[in-house]
Amino acid sequence: MGHEGMSLQERWAPANRCFGCGPANERGLRIRSFPEGDEVVCSWKAEPHHEAFDGFLNGGIVGALFDCHCNWAAVHHMIRQGGLDQAPCTVTAELHVFLKRPTPTREPVLLRARVAEATGTRAVVEGEMHAGGKVTATCRAVYVAVSEGHPAFHRW
Repeated sequence: MGHEGMSLQERWAPANRCFGCGPANERGLRIRSFPEGDEVVCSWKAEPHHEAFDGFLNGGIVGALFDCHCNWAAVHHMIRQGGLDQAPCTVTAELHVFLKRPTPTREPVLLRARVAEATGTRAVVEGEMHAGGKVTATCRAVYVAVSEGHPAFHRW
């Protein structure tokens, strides 16, 4: 899955300092999400400090990866559906992570996310994490676009 060029995060929020997806956060996870058909995909490689124990990813990191990656699937959907020229400011309203099995860290994990349902300012996103040739976790999350007055508005 060798994606070249700018990720959604780099294109729409280059100054974002978010721990999970901020290109400007040198100490963050710095995920890079790319549109691929009806999905948004991300390949990400863990480092030893992301592990719960040798060779396996920490569950909190799994949640952070899903939260940020699925958020960008929602943002991408809203941009396309609304014909927007800037990314909407979105926040997580719900995040449900289902850990199916331990996630090995010897090779990159693959995240896939797709919008399952949406209205103008709300998107329900479903995601999967693949590692070691298996689905190791899934999620279902809800993201909403916020407007002026919300603490996250234009904080990217």
